Amino acid sequence: MCGRMAITLPQEAMIQVFDAVASNDLPPVPNYNVCPTVDVHTVTSDAGRRRLRPMRWGFIPHWYDKPGGGPLLIYARSETIADKPAFRQAARVRRCLIVASGFYEWQREDGAKPRPWYITRSDGGPMVFAGVWQDWDRGDTQLTTCAVVTCAANDAMAPIHHRLPVILSPADWPLWLGEAGHGAATLMKPFADDALRFTRVGMAVNSNRATGPDLMLPVDQ
Repeated sequence: MCGRMAITLPQEAMIQVFDAVASNDLPPVPNYNVCPTVDVHTVTSDAGRRRLRPMRWGFIPHWYDKPGGGPLLIYARSETIADKPAFRQAARVRRCLIVASGFYEWQREDGAKPRPWYITRSDGGPMVFAGVWQDWDRGDTQLTTCAVVTCAANDAMAPIHHRLPVILSPADWPLWLGEAGHGAATLMKPFADDALRFTRVGMAVNSNRATGPDLMLPVDQ
């Protein structure tokens, strides 16, 4: 689930929304078809100072001998994140916000081609995912990587897919970033059913090379 996302928010707006200091190597926006292994926009906090920074979408555990040295970890399940060796330390001390405008999901039914949907917040606000991150290096290769935390789908999402990214509202950001003490695990729950908007979109997004705002346009169901 959530194998693609889109980000259309200008970087200057991200700086204001998150009250963050921006890195000078952020990925370009807009990007209407963000795929795994590319850089995404993230927010971290160190001693209360927030940074807007790029991270590779695809968490690399420290024991991988190369970026593709094991499964591609673009998700971390909320139910097991505290126990999985790849994620448990990051879940405690390396949490981040992953910034998007929305994400794509494919509805699979027997005998039919998977149908893509574009999911956004119904209030039009940024789609901010709970994430965990990890620095990885081997020799001259140094990467900062992340994964989206997921949970069981809410009732609105369930007809399309059984999983859902953990979506955080602004009031949740300080707790997830470690600025508001302990208890971030309580945030790993489904978003409210009425807080998401679902748009059936065309098959063009099936290609990871497709781009442009037309990918998000509604089509007849």
